[in-house]
Amino acid sequence: MTTDLRVLEKAQWDTWYGTLEVAFGGLRESSEELELWRALTEFDRSIGVWDGDACVGTAGAFSFRLSVPGGALVDTAGVTMVGVAATHRRRGILTSMMRRQLDDVRARGEALAVLTASEPVIYGRFGYGAATQQMRADIDTTRVRLSVPAGTDDVLLRYAKPADVHDACEALYARRVTGRPGMLARQPGWERLGLLDPKENREGASPLQCVVAERAGELVGYVRYAINPEWDTKGPRGVVKVRDVEALDPAAYAALWRFLFDIDLTSSVVARNRPVDDPLLQLVSDVRRCDLRVGDSLYVRLVEVGAALEARTYQTPLDVVFEVEDAFCPWNAGRWRLTGDAKGASCARTDDAADLALSIRELGTVYLGGTSLTSLAGAGRVRELRQGALTEASVAFGSDVAPWLPHGF
Repeated sequence: MTTDLRVLEKAQWDTWYGTLEVAFGGLRESSEELELWRALTEFDRSIGVWDGDACVGTAGAFSFRLSVPGGALVDTAGVTMVGVAATHRRRGILTSMMRRQLDDVRARGEALAVLTASEPVIYGRFGYGAATQQMRADIDTTRVRLSVPAGTDDVLLRYAKPADVHDACEALYARRVTGRPGMLARQPGWERLGLLDPKENREGASPLQCVVAERAGELVGYVRYAINPEWDTKGPRGVVKVRDVEALDPAAYAALWRFLFDIDLTSSVVARNRPVDDPLLQLVSDVRRCDLRVGDSLYVRLVEVGAALEARTYQTPLDVVFEVEDAFCPWNAGRWRLTGDAKGASCARTDDAADLALSIRELGTVYLGGTSLTSLAGAGRVRELRQGALTEASVAFGSDVAPWLPHGF
């Protein structure tokens, strides 16, 4: 049986996206979600595999700008909407789409590709490494208290309709992006994601609510959340479901969390996606009653090793030669000398002896500073060929703040 891989046409979107929905279990998304994803689809970056009139494979990419250590925003392909019909598995369809996609990313001059993986085992063989983690917290607010910093009481909070303050909240988010690796500078159209609130997805919770934090009339923070009202024989035990919390300073951040903890008729606060070094952990009285869970989030793939390593900065001076293995994108394979510090870096091919040997997957894993080269070496995934090179590079690749992806795509 032959199949045909080609760029998606606008008239084919419903069929193409329907194939994706079936690949992910067959549940139909809400009309609100469908309208947003159709509007965000970059058709020239979306491909389908067809068996006659049937779409049997889907893949797409969004044009993103990703924050990296040092604060630069790097043009990045956000790989998305990847699915293969169960009837056509093990026929090389996924591999053909990944091949076409990475060739296209390289032709566009993007040094990085990123994705969130439905099944992590799938994407390692294409060179993607788990670069960020996310933390889930389920906090018992009947037992946990907050110790807030000076100035918290000076922050004024008020309710606002999410749509009415959306532009101001987006501007505040934009100010935060370069301060943490892994965050996405939202391109035109993506601001709508923050207001997406289909009734079908609320699971009994309220419509989206918003509270803004202000000081001297200036917006210094915001939180978007919903409340799931619950009762038992002992009384109310509602759940506060946090979607987004952003603030410009510690006092505003603490004020917003204190508000969430003190909402009447609730007994817990659930935040599904927070950075693993969230300052909230330093505010709570009992971290054990926060029921913390950590999972993988953003996967990074270096498409152009030299350009990607030059795009970020390094915590300490380093001069190291990597022996890189990359069977899927062979233009990356070989030795690369990376020299850099906190001001910048250069990376070029070299014939010098290698100091460290690793695959492109490991470079993706450490790229944003969330995982150390030393940790990977302990698992046998990085080999030290020059004594001292591992520590030198591992420290340099680190980040003062944990990388974090604030929302999916």
